[in-house]
Amino acid sequence: MPLLSPLKNLDTPARPSRRYWLVQGIALALPLALLALFRLFRGNQPVMDWFLLHVTSPFKWCLSWVLDPLPFSMAEVCWAAAILGGLAFAIRTIWLLVRREDKLRRLGRRALALLTAVLLADAGYTALWGANYYGSTFSQKSGLTARGATAEELYQLTLSFAAAASEWAGTVERDENGVFCVSVDDLFDRSAGIYSGILEEFPCLAGPERTPKPMAFSRLMSYLGFTGFFFPFTGEANLNVDAPRAFLPSTIAHELAHQRGVAAEQEANFVAVLTGLRSDDPAYRYSSALMGYVHLSNALYTANYELWSQTGGYLNEQVRADLADNRAYWQQFETPVEKAAGKVYDNFLQNYGQELGMRSYGACVDLLVAYYFD
Repeated sequence: MPLLSPLKNLDTPARPSRRYWLVQGIALALPLALLALFRLFRGNQPVMDWFLLHVTSPFKWCLSWVLDPLPFSMAEVCWAAAILGGLAFAIRTIWLLVRREDKLRRLGRRALALLTAVLLADAGYTALWGANYYGSTFSQKSGLTARGATAEELYQLTLSFAAAASEWAGTVERDENGVFCVSVDDLFDRSAGIYSGILEEFPCLAGPERTPKPMAFSRLMSYLGFTGFFFPFTGEANLNVDAPRAFLPSTIAHELAHQRGVAAEQEANFVAVLTGLRSDDPAYRYSSALMGYVHLSNALYTANYELWSQTGGYLNEQVRADLADNRAYWQQFETPVEKAAGKVYDNFLQNYGQELGMRSYGACVDLLVAYYFD
């Protein structure tokens, strides 16, 4: 009997040790300190530039170099692990609250662990990507200043891009319906070196060559309204390969612009358009002309409907087929889920100082007008 008396009730949770609270305190203090430093210095552009140049960029380039040979997206693996881990955490928490005693203390510890994980992720994302929104912009580095446009300027530039897209539409492979059908594998393989044609004009875009990654769950991305994203925790540019093929090359160029440090969406779109137009690859050249046309046409529609209505006649049947294919594809995803995802991302962009939110995707028009008219 005396040998059994020291045994404790296994259902009674052991009190956290001093080491536990030390580790927990450090885990909470580190992200809080980093977030506090970010808020303190985010208005100081030279400090942000130094941090990006000497800390985050080398880290992301090194990590992306390690992951580049992988044929799949490590970012997708991370997201899947985070979702599955979150579900397991929730199930385990419910089980502990139902089956064990001292529920309030257990709930407090689980909530503290969840808060720590969220803060660590937030601080990591802020350091690896959020800081980019407060460093020198592409416009500042390149000396190109965005400006507003007159309706006539928009009209002339829209016609120019419509003509370019129509001219190059016949240089790419098409299916029996006349729709762009260059294989996904070819487009990814041919992405290497697409920035070489623009580096002399914009040396600020220099960076290591990395391979973009196709997403296995691309259909899910379409339901959320995304064509691609840059994941700073792995340094990978990730692409939705389920979406219409005609815009994939320009979207690859857009995500690679993020990989090269262009944070603002309007600037990344401008860089994607110009990069493709400077490329010798017909698929990238055509896709970029098509992307530029869409942005300019949308802006002209708002500025002057009468002038906009005159531009459609400059598009040939092949361009019309690609635009129709794109519209038909995205119409099936116009759901409350897609709208909610767009609203969340809009708030995210504005939280990092991107006042235009999702609308900033179309603001590359200002840069195009400044580039071609000034």
